[in-house]
Amino acid sequence: MKLFSFLKINRILATLAIIVLVMTGYLLLARPYQLNWGATDQEVKQSMPGDQLSLHPEFFATRAITITGSPEEIWPWLIQMGYGRAGYYGFDILENLGSSKGIRSADRILPEFQQFKVGDEVPISSVAHMVFVAIEPNRYVIWTGTNHQGSFIWALYPLDQSHTRLVSRIRWSFHWTQPRLLALDLFTEFTDHIAVREILQGVKRRVENQIEPMAQQDTEFAVYVVAALIFFATLLLSLIRPLTWGRWLAGFGGGLAWLIIWYAPVSIWIRVGFCLLVILGLRMWFVRPLRQKTTSQSRVDHNSQSG
Repeated sequence: MKLFSFLKINRILATLAIIVLVMTGYLLLARPYQLNWGATDQEVKQSMPGDQLSLHPEFFATRAITITGSPEEIWPWLIQMGYGRAGYYGFDILENLGSSKGIRSADRILPEFQQFKVGDEVPISSVAHMVFVAIEPNRYVIWTGTNHQGSFIWALYPLDQSHTRLVSRIRWSFHWTQPRLLALDLFTEFTDHIAVREILQGVKRRVENQIEPMAQQDTEFAVYVVAALIFFATLLLSLIRPLTWGRWLAGFGGGLAWLIIWYAPVSIWIRVGFCLLVILGLRMWFVRPLRQKTTSQSRVDHNSQSG
């Protein structure tokens, strides 16, 4: 009994070690990168409209992308964003699910969603919304929560006559003492980078008339989901299967796969390949030994019956 308890404690400590190491990698490498994706040092440091809405944010992110187009060409795509409107030009299978406008984000300017004023709602989903707190046509639009906490800024900075920087800034404070908002805080912390990056790229593709096929978008989304499931599966298997160095390394590899697939600046096809390699590794270290053990036990039982 004592030996069994000791082994179980070892599994718990080994699993916690995986979590600590992966989260350390996230905090030291992935998080700084994802908070400032595409932005220059100057863009990160510069003041922007709406900064005063959250003076001491716990989550402060500035991302940016260069678009071939003028602010006047980009602005209509920004102002019409929203659930049940033009969508968010990102992962439609998630963001537009149940939308009255259909699953696909708009690929054209929608005149009925061009005339908004401060105080109007910005539908985020079927159950949540924000509001326009400031609108400066062809320059910036700012969203805020219904309690005016935090700010989501989309600003346009022309580089020359045919190129513009689209800069996104999010200033947000977490609500750890409010359980009903915990899911939103965790989503903001770990997945906001993926969502905002897709929005920026989605706007760029539409302005430049290079919209990606929805199948490619769905494939990328599926890879992100699979990577997260792999990480959770490796943690669970580390807890319930006998502890070995090979299995621990496989579990740690599942965490590294999550970090690389979610945050590393690599193409979708490299992510797909890496995901498949990790699945093969997990099969080798977790599934195959179990099958071999089951087969061996069956042979022993068969021999016992024969004898």
